[in-house]
Amino acid sequence: MRRSLLLLTAATTALVLTALLVPLTLLTRSHAADRATAEATARAQWVAHALGPALATADERETAEQTVESVNGKGLASTELILADDRVIGPDPRPRNGPAVTDPVRLARTGRAFTYETSSGGRLVLVPVQGAKDGTAVVQVTLTERQLYAGTLASWLVLAGIGVGLVLLGLLLADRLGARLVGATRRLARTADRLAAGDLTARAEPEGPPELRLIAGELNRLAARIDELLTAERENAADLAHRLRTPVAALRLDAETLRDTDEAHRIAADVTALERSVDDVIRKARRPLREAPRADLAAVARERAAFWAPLAEDQNRDARTTTPDDEIYVPVPADELTAALDTLIGNVLDHTPQGTAFSLTVRRTPGGEAELTVADEGPGFPDPGTAPGRGTSGAGSTGLGLDIARRTAEEAGGRFETAPATDTCSGTGTGSRITLTFPPAPPGGTPSAPPAPTC
Repeated sequence: MRRSLLLLTAATTALVLTALLVPLTLLTRSHAADRATAEATARAQWVAHALGPALATADERETAEQTVESVNGKGLASTELILADDRVIGPDPRPRNGPAVTDPVRLARTGRAFTYETSSGGRLVLVPVQGAKDGTAVVQVTLTERQLYAGTLASWLVLAGIGVGLVLLGLLLADRLGARLVGATRRLARTADRLAAGDLTARAEPEGPPELRLIAGELNRLAARIDELLTAERENAADLAHRLRTPVAALRLDAETLRDTDEAHRIAADVTALERSVDDVIRKARRPLREAPRADLAAVARERAAFWAPLAEDQNRDARTTTPDDEIYVPVPADELTAALDTLIGNVLDHTPQGTAFSLTVRRTPGGEAELTVADEGPGFPDPGTAPGRGTSGAGSTGLGLDIARRTAEEAGGRFETAPATDTCSGTGTGSRITLTFPPAPPGGTPSAPPAPTC
């Protein structure tokens, strides 16, 4: 935008200056010629007036030579006196092989004073001398083309300098105006970026031309409206989750009335887990979007691995967990990381034969991203390397587990990838490997890469 404005200003200014300066250059040329002609005419008339009485006496030659010599000089137009007998006093302008008397001189001898344009681009000023004894003499002033247009080049250079100065001034003003417009537009774009990132407190400062001020006002109205709608939606979700407390409480009471103690404890534990889930829904619904969540992926992975370790041991599974000692922070709430890990580990425990080994690995990639990998040595996915879509399952489940893990990674700006697991020692593919990659959040320390497995 700024460059386009500069180009438009330069083109417009150049066109306007061309329309103005071309006539001015022609006018200065014409003015220089008129001024030189006026000076030559005044000189010729003075010489004619001074020599009129002298040519009427016998001492005409000496007086005429002195008068003509006084008006000639270096750099001045050549002044000659052509007598009635065709003798010339002063520099003889006639060519060697040219006629003795030219047509302009014959016309001037008739008593007419005039200016004559020569074929070489110069100009002749001829004035007859009245009162000559032997006939009419003629005073001729010869202007060369250079003398006729003397000073024109300097005038043109001055005009060109003025034109260049005006163009530069126009570009400077256009650049300042463009900087103001571009700066206001960029600040407006930064506000829109903050709103897109979830900072609903961002507001644009109305500045710049009326159009940009109007856009800034409408953007602020849009941000306020989005904030109102999201607040209403969060409250509705929280209210809906809160209503679930009543049936959950009824389930707890029903569980306490069961005669089988073990069954009662088991159902009570399930109801407690359900209550925790409802509480999590309420907290998440009330969480402002502008809060920047983060959690230590390594710590969450170790905690969930320890949680599932007893069940893995009961199923005779070899569960390996590899995490760095340092913190690896990712921009995901801890509860969402916990849900994603529980989903991935639960899939291994539910959908692979007992005794199937699996591993949980957390590491920092060379690019600075955090990577979570859950790999097992089971039969793998029906379509190798491709996880079932949302709502699709080949094992009688809802098919939502892997989609929860996928959304956890993608909503944080990361990636969800599936592939056949590869044995590090043999290089053969077996089982499945699910990898969640997260962008980094400000860590508490420098993470170290996990040690490589050994054979």
